[in-house]
Amino acid sequence: MAKEPFAQSTSRAPISQRAQRIEEVEKKAMVDVVIDDIEVKVPMGTTILEAAEKVNIKIPSLCYHPDLCLAGVCRVCVVEVEGEKNLQASCAYPITRPINVTTYSPRVRRARKNILYLLLRNHYGECYSCARNNNCELQALAKEYGVRTYKFGHLDKPRFEDDISSYAVERDMDKCVLCRRCVRTCIDLQEVGVLEAINRGSSTKVATYLDKPLHDVICINCGQCINRCPTGALKAKDPAEGVWKAIDDPTKHVIIQTAPSPRAAMGEEFGLPPGTSVTKKMNTALRRVGFDKVFDTNFTADLTIMEEGTELLLRLKKVLVDGDKNTKLPMFTSCSPGWVKFVEHFYPEKLDHLSTAKSPQQMFGAVVKTWYARRNNIDPNDIVSVSLMPCSAKKFECERPEMDDSGYKDVDHALTTREIAGMIRESGLDLPNLPESDFDDPLGIGSGAALVFGATGGVMEAAIRTAYELVTGEEVPFENLRVTPVRGMEGIRTAELPIKKAVDAWKFLEGATLKVMVAHGTANAKKVMEMLSRGEIDDYHFIEIMACPGGCLGGGGQPIPTSPEIREARARAIYEEDEGLPIRKSHENPIIKEIYRDFLTEGPCGHLSHKLLHTSYLERGKWIGKQPKARKKTAARKKKK
Repeated sequence: MAKEPFAQSTSRAPISQRAQRIEEVEKKAMVDVVIDDIEVKVPMGTTILEAAEKVNIKIPSLCYHPDLCLAGVCRVCVVEVEGEKNLQASCAYPITRPINVTTYSPRVRRARKNILYLLLRNHYGECYSCARNNNCELQALAKEYGVRTYKFGHLDKPRFEDDISSYAVERDMDKCVLCRRCVRTCIDLQEVGVLEAINRGSSTKVATYLDKPLHDVICINCGQCINRCPTGALKAKDPAEGVWKAIDDPTKHVIIQTAPSPRAAMGEEFGLPPGTSVTKKMNTALRRVGFDKVFDTNFTADLTIMEEGTELLLRLKKVLVDGDKNTKLPMFTSCSPGWVKFVEHFYPEKLDHLSTAKSPQQMFGAVVKTWYARRNNIDPNDIVSVSLMPCSAKKFECERPEMDDSGYKDVDHALTTREIAGMIRESGLDLPNLPESDFDDPLGIGSGAALVFGATGGVMEAAIRTAYELVTGEEVPFENLRVTPVRGMEGIRTAELPIKKAVDAWKFLEGATLKVMVAHGTANAKKVMEMLSRGEIDDYHFIEIMACPGGCLGGGGQPIPTSPEIREARARAIYEEDEGLPIRKSHENPIIKEIYRDFLTEGPCGHLSHKLLHTSYLERGKWIGKQPKARKKTAARKKKK
């Protein structure tokens, strides 16, 4: 095997605030600490909570989250520190000297229980009807500490009106415990800044800018706030009832496409450890739920690689050969709707750097209601196109007004991993004990390259596996096709790929060096965009950005909880499944070859493929400041009537 040709560089921009803290404190002097009579040495600056974790002592908390900066606002994690008059919040107490800590005294127990009583005083709503029932941190703590009454009273009516204005995220502030995890997620982790704590004292609440509905502010629908909320104050908008209605209608042909990431996370909803792949059991479950066909979004992820990869090569030719000043490089990926919305809000002048390719979800919807419908003699009006996605932003994406190039709404409903798990449970199915089954033909064949789309760096890796072979005529020179330089959980990664030889139409790239970059989480995306604005990355060619930490496997619709360790376990599951697949390059997918031979006959970026599978950057951003409106009947629908 030839030496891997990448010159790799990694920008240390960790997405985990805790990882950053640990990295800093480990460089400092060690301090002796005694926690519940257990001696431990920790670097100076380590918090009591972190020190307790080292010796497997559990301290409860609500405001603390491993992805976020410290807050110390909920006080559930209080402990006794010898010599200190007051109880201390263990998550925000840095150890700077030898101390003796007690985590379980009667005083600590009473304080924690009273704090829970106070939190429940303003927590309105029935647990059994809550989306987080049996997965609520407040509920779990109340049970653990024997809270069976409302010592300080309980609200008998709601104080706030639910915000259901967004296509993606719903807010119920009567369930909010003011932990501010959502605020820190939006401001620090994602650097969007939609949410903030307003007012003071008993009037404090978490709100949007000027307390406006979510659809009136710059929310990118990423759903990261949902994944870190300890209660049911935030949830994704669930279209399951509409899907059930379609399934129960015998005149409807209901298909579901399944994205790569949910299959590496769905098992967590049924008690399996993170990183357990349940692809074929999930297929069986979806059929038993009632879907007529279970397809694989990996098919259109392969289609995305063909379209987006061709677009990149054509852009390179226009810039390097034709000297076209209007063609923009670097080209950014466009398959993450949260990232696209981020650019639309914050960097609209850079929209022409985005690929025009639609996401795999939307490409799939367009193909289903055109090629698939004709091939199977099904009226597109009778097809209900459902997607299983790891992403809450997909709910907004399928409602965008430009997403109907098939003549119909391309994707009718976008369901998250959590929502599909709910439908499976509602059907009385136990996923781990179901038999395995394959996807349905013809849209059930996808490559391993498409599968790794689910992890950060996956789109880049898939593109390299195909583009390198098409340009050079040789297989990408990485052991077992593992393009390791673009893998990993660092916030920003860069790499260079020398092209020593090129064939056919791509001879102009011979001797060139392809410079690529990968980033995940919009805080890191902001760093990349600022570099672009300053002209620091003008020599780069292709940049992958995903809105969510870890990429799609850390999406806002994935199982709760999330953490750096959980996201890494999901990534391992995706990479392991990739290596067991018979097809591992997008351009080798036989159905991809068939659709270009029989339907998209002009090839990638041809007239028909551009109409169905691409959009114009000029269309993006038109909706800002207003909700997408219900579509009018298209010509195809009018003709049908």
